[in-house]
Amino acid sequence: MLFELGRTVATPGALKTIAEAHQTYAEFLGRHVAGKWDDLDDDDRKANEHAVAHGERVFSAFHTVTGKRVWVITEHDRSVTTVLLPDEY
Repeated sequence: MLFELGRTVATPGALKTIAEAHQTYAEFLGRHVAGKWDDLDDDDRKANEHAVAHGERVFSAFHTVTGKRVWVITEHDRSVTTVLLPDEY
């Protein structure tokens, strides 16, 4: 675990999308907190590494097995981590 997640929440749209893929949001949280930022380019990965080291916001993007995109965002103060769809941001 690279950082604390704080309180974890998920939007209704993300929960529905993940359930339709027969996955759980815990799967995406686990990948996020382990630094497996699957769908990010090198610059965004470096930004996350910096964010982890310096207490800034951490952002991950993933695809479900059905191809839908899911985002996971941990706030800079590690108070909350949100699982959401890109169009819910």
